[in-house]
Amino acid sequence: GGGFFTGLGTLHPDSADLAGDVEHLAELGLRGVKLHPDIQRFKIDDYRCLRIYELCERRGLPILMHTGDNRYDYSNPNRLLPVLEIYSSLTVIGAHLGGWSIWEEAAEKLHGIPNLWFDCSSTFSWVDPSVVKRLILLLGCDRVLFGTDYPMWHPKTELERFFSMGLTREQSEQILSENAKKLFGTDFSDRRIVVGEGDTLELGSHTLTFVTAPMVHWPEVIVTYDSKDKVLFSADGFGKFGALDADEDWACEARRYYFGIVGKYGAQVQALLKKAAALEIQTICPLHGPILKENLGYYLGLYQTWSTYGAESDGIMIAYTSVYGHTKTAVELLAEKLKAKGCPKVVVTDLAREDMAEAVEDAFRYGRIVLATTTYNAEIFPFMREFIQHLTERNFQNKTVGLIENGSWAPLAAKTMKTMLEGCRNLTFTNTTVKIQSALNETSTRQIEDLAEELCMDYLARQDGTANKNDLTALFKIGYGLYVVTSNDGKKDNGLIVNTVTQVTNTPNRIAVTINKQNYSCHVIEKTGVMNVNCLSVEAPFKVFETFGFQSGRNVDKFAGCETLRTDNGLVFLPKYINAVMSLKVENTMDLDTHIMFLCTVTEARVLSDKETMTYTYYQDHVKPKPETEGKKGFVCKVCGYVYEGDELPDDFVCPLCKHGAADFEPIG
Repeated sequence: GGGFFTGLGTLHPDSADLAGDVEHLAELGLRGVKLHPDIQRFKIDDYRCLRIYELCERRGLPILMHTGDNRYDYSNPNRLLPVLEIYSSLTVIGAHLGGWSIWEEAAEKLHGIPNLWFDCSSTFSWVDPSVVKRLILLLGCDRVLFGTDYPMWHPKTELERFFSMGLTREQSEQILSENAKKLFGTDFSDRRIVVGEGDTLELGSHTLTFVTAPMVHWPEVIVTYDSKDKVLFSADGFGKFGALDADEDWACEARRYYFGIVGKYGAQVQALLKKAAALEIQTICPLHGPILKENLGYYLGLYQTWSTYGAESDGIMIAYTSVYGHTKTAVELLAEKLKAKGCPKVVVTDLAREDMAEAVEDAFRYGRIVLATTTYNAEIFPFMREFIQHLTERNFQNKTVGLIENGSWAPLAAKTMKTMLEGCRNLTFTNTTVKIQSALNETSTRQIEDLAEELCMDYLARQDGTANKNDLTALFKIGYGLYVVTSNDGKKDNGLIVNTVTQVTNTPNRIAVTINKQNYSCHVIEKTGVMNVNCLSVEAPFKVFETFGFQSGRNVDKFAGCETLRTDNGLVFLPKYINAVMSLKVENTMDLDTHIMFLCTVTEARVLSDKETMTYTYYQDHVKPKPETEGKKGFVCKVCGYVYEGDELPDDFVCPLCKHGAADFEPIG
């Protein structure tokens, strides 16, 4: 079972209203009183203190009393003896085993007094563990509580010293927990505050707001936000494996932690991120791992990618098992070809010999994966089966998958792997499956080449040296889709989302692009006369629409921190999430009141993938987050799904996510 915190308050004998002070402590739910005679400058048996003892005895509040220290007379244990005799129903806990710096003398005088208990704080650092053990046994293990005097001494260090005494398990449990339960109780039902979604707790200058985060990663998780210091106490969110004193990359261990612990619950993490977007956060304090204070957008961005099962890094992972080495040879050949065709990162993992958790992490990190294994007992090799089970348990999705199978007479590995992955959403299997019969031959070697060509289609199209810049099949990607139109104002790159791109003639090829006059890009293209049209594929995540649709290029650099690739006209094009890019030159314009239609010729066209173009319907059904409106009353943003709770929406309200105004909100229900 879990532990609990119980607080103690303090009193001073010179208070004008000691009775009121004691009642106030009780009302706050505090379970006792802490007195430090040396610091507060009163003697334990001072007549001024008698009222405190009387009130605490009546209220049943234990007193934790600093005792000992031969430099002062205030806390001499001898002064405690008459107090314990007069107030025989008052429970007192003598700190530092009853007498700091005079441990032996104090133990001899104080042991056996029925209303006196002890704690062992600030003792192990000064007294040999064997002596401490002897003193504890004299005082009684049923009368001693564990204490550390933190921050004077670290709890971890004090626990290590405690266990070095060699007490029995029963004796240790008494001191570490059972005695405290006897003194302070375990029933807090009358002193607890039950909180839920959106509840607040006032703590003086700090106000805590509670935000439910079920399944991140326990059903009852609630994260807490401190509005004064702008701190999010994020529970398991943004945690990581590893050690605080190790110099290691945060993302590596955080990624392994996320997909090992939280990975299955992407939808729940998305819900939490959406709530967090409405908070002004300057610090994130997770339960596991370092406190995050700088570059929070980096960490939030990774969680956005991980929880939507997007590709974090550009590259291809090859996971394989090999019995006699022939499958390994095929994998090594494929890796060489992928690198030669421009793949920026190829990760090869031998599942039988390398860390399975690291392999699972990489499978989610990259957007493309090749699975290579042998047929084994009419099945697949056990390490590959285990690997795929780890993936499916964690909602593996949104990937391109290539398969390599090896079998001498009846290869079944590709079929088995594909069947195991049937329940995964949005997996695209390559047209090419490599079939090896024991060892590579001319046919299977050609299949390796075809698989590499298929996986690297976009990498080849990105590079000037290998790109087909006159591939007019790019025009076939135009439909009632969604596009990112990129331009440059002479100082920075810009881009915006449009859904109004049309091919109007094919001899010559003429493309019409219509843009709202209020968009900054419209002004830039009118001035420069050139643009690139990036055809978004169904792989594009919501982040693309947030970046290019929910903010203005007048105020932000939409390509800040992004990899930039350029066509021959010098304009940027997206490195991923598109199936084609066309460079256009404006030949004529048409003023349509609120919009400008640009009539353009095609100067360059590249096809980057065979993924389908994203339509507006696909975006609405599969990409745009569904607003969580159940049980809520208010208004929902039609653009991004943000929910404003309240009876009336202010006319000047601006959505904190997409920055659209009140006109783009509609009533819930």
